[in-house]
Amino acid sequence: ITYSTNKQYLKHTPLSYDYVLVAKTINNQERESFKKQTEYIEELKNKNFKVTKIIDDNHVFYGIQAPKEIFEKYRYLLKVSDACNWNPEYFYYYSLYLLICTENLRELIKMKVFETKFCLHEVKCFVCLFLILGFKNYFGEKVALYFLWLGWYTFLLIPPAIIGIIIFLYGISYYKHSPLLNEVCNSNTTMCPLCDKGCKEWQLNDTCSYTKVTLLFDNEGTVFFAMFMAIWATLFLEFWKRHRATYVCEWKVSDWSEEEEELILELVNDVNCEPKKFKHSYWTSSLIFICILVIISLTSAVVVFRVIAADFLAKYKLKSLGHHSNISVMVLGGFLHYFIITIMTRVHRCLKLSDALPEEIRSFASTEKSFTVKMFTFQFFTYFTSLFYAAFILGRINGRPGNYVKIAGRWRLEECHPTGCLTDLFIQMTIIMVLKQTISNVFEFTGPWLCRLWKGKRTQKLQRKCAHCYLKDDSDTKDGDELCENCKLRDWLSNYRLNDVDSFSLFREFLEMVIQFSFTTLFVAAFPLAPLLAFINNVIEIRLDAIKMVTLERRMVPKKTNNIGVWLDILEAIGVLAVIVNGLVIGVSSDFIPRLVYRYHYGPCAQGTAAPDTDCMVGYINNTLSIAPFLRVNGSYKYSENIPPGEEYKDYRSKDDYTHTHQFWIILAARFAFVILFEHVVVICKFIAAWFIPSAPMEVKNCRLSDKLKRLKEELQ
Repeated sequence: ITYSTNKQYLKHTPLSYDYVLVAKTINNQERESFKKQTEYIEELKNKNFKVTKIIDDNHVFYGIQAPKEIFEKYRYLLKVSDACNWNPEYFYYYSLYLLICTENLRELIKMKVFETKFCLHEVKCFVCLFLILGFKNYFGEKVALYFLWLGWYTFLLIPPAIIGIIIFLYGISYYKHSPLLNEVCNSNTTMCPLCDKGCKEWQLNDTCSYTKVTLLFDNEGTVFFAMFMAIWATLFLEFWKRHRATYVCEWKVSDWSEEEEELILELVNDVNCEPKKFKHSYWTSSLIFICILVIISLTSAVVVFRVIAADFLAKYKLKSLGHHSNISVMVLGGFLHYFIITIMTRVHRCLKLSDALPEEIRSFASTEKSFTVKMFTFQFFTYFTSLFYAAFILGRINGRPGNYVKIAGRWRLEECHPTGCLTDLFIQMTIIMVLKQTISNVFEFTGPWLCRLWKGKRTQKLQRKCAHCYLKDDSDTKDGDELCENCKLRDWLSNYRLNDVDSFSLFREFLEMVIQFSFTTLFVAAFPLAPLLAFINNVIEIRLDAIKMVTLERRMVPKKTNNIGVWLDILEAIGVLAVIVNGLVIGVSSDFIPRLVYRYHYGPCAQGTAAPDTDCMVGYINNTLSIAPFLRVNGSYKYSENIPPGEEYKDYRSKDDYTHTHQFWIILAARFAFVILFEHVVVICKFIAAWFIPSAPMEVKNCRLSDKLKRLKEELQ
């Protein structure tokens, strides 16, 4: 239904209805549910709503159309509003939706008085829906802005995807010619066992393949790429603001206020209404905090699983695993983390606002903002807690020979490989991103398709219109014309069979993409191919989302808005967090700083007397290892001065008393200095970029000024 100011009348689609309520057939008229159902329908009729009732076997359908007077009031109040101040050329179902979908109706649906409610799809509109303007005219500005943002995000992923491929190719060239690889693969070094009892010493050259993977991503190129992605996140958001401003100006919603529109609709529905007060729900905040604690506990469970699995595989190495038990533990840990993500995502979907999160806030816009922030926080911890452990805790609190940190006094915490811990982070990110994007897309599309197919098989009737109504579709219809009852029912049943949508259906689409944006910017130093995977996924995601919304799901209630809401604030927060995280990954997690210190302070080129063809990194791996001055007896370490020790471990410690060496403190100071310098430089670049890029083009500002002047002249006349 659209309102045309040129023709000055409300144009209904005469062969259909605006909104449909569905209820189970109740034969006993004395039942309380039947009385409540009848009472609610009578309430709509008293407000001059047109209600048509059609019974189909076990269901009752109520077709609803709103009176013209309601839209006249709505249009007038928008015109005189302080915030909206808008003379609409058209508007959507949202007013009708808020008028009939009151809190009373939501309670009735909970009580099973009504089964569901939905807008009707218009088949004639499907052809134009694969353009932004088509989505705006059919689903409203809110859905259109989602596709506009997703398309812009996908387009700007092209530069980081290309640079990520270049960094990856540089990594391949780097590790093939790196002396670190030759040093590991040709080493005769014996390393300390991975467990105290039942484990044997292992040779460093057994991990040659692991070293190749590490050097593939832990190199100088990833430092540049991390800085680029931190600045790219800012440029993306600033250019998005300009891109959005162009479209919302064209759609005449630059000054739109969702909260004031809701206030207007409350007044239209009841002239004696009282404004709802602003409130804050401490219950929901507490619930989300408890869920975050549960996630942290589950992450601890993953850590315990990895420690036990590493101990088991180290003691009982299978021939099929050979010397790759550590990599096997990482892969198993990644799959377990994804399994936990899947379970907690299901829990998140069960935390509906109307059920588990009873939050009474002044308006739906405020409710949606609060819900979005809390649910994103919940999902963010679900996805990234384990990654933060792998990046910043793994291998740093495990202790030393003779004084290892153990769980329950039995299982030693995991250690880092002599070439670093970045491979563990890379493996986990690869598993989660690939599984999340492939499995999520498959289930996101096939799930609704199978549900529609199943519902269609259960109701195989009324598939075609009668000849009389078929001719009506192809001819000019007059106001008041209607389809016959059978054809109305056919139309309503076809919409009823589609998958249900609610007020937070678009929230789930945004959540999926913002989590992906987090993967693309956070920890990108460990996985330069993340932007490429995100780009490939989004090219498919845009089309799947469009097909799903048009053909597999009920029609979303069209809503007006002029931005993507609190998601923009979340994206900006992620951009700032990306600077901090990538700085810490390079400075703390990777071996970039220790290599620099060795090159210029301890390596063969440190004194400036090395031959021209000398590689400055020769001897680096041996420099990172310390000798254990202990003799292992029955799994325990005892100090020995007479027996020359042969086992080594990764750390910078003295072989006499296990105290940290001077080099350890130099590296630690260099790490902190790099993190501070990196973050300050990148943050300054981000602020400069944000300052030099205006949020709206000059053409948009001039257009808005001209529109305001034109409207004032019209009011003066």
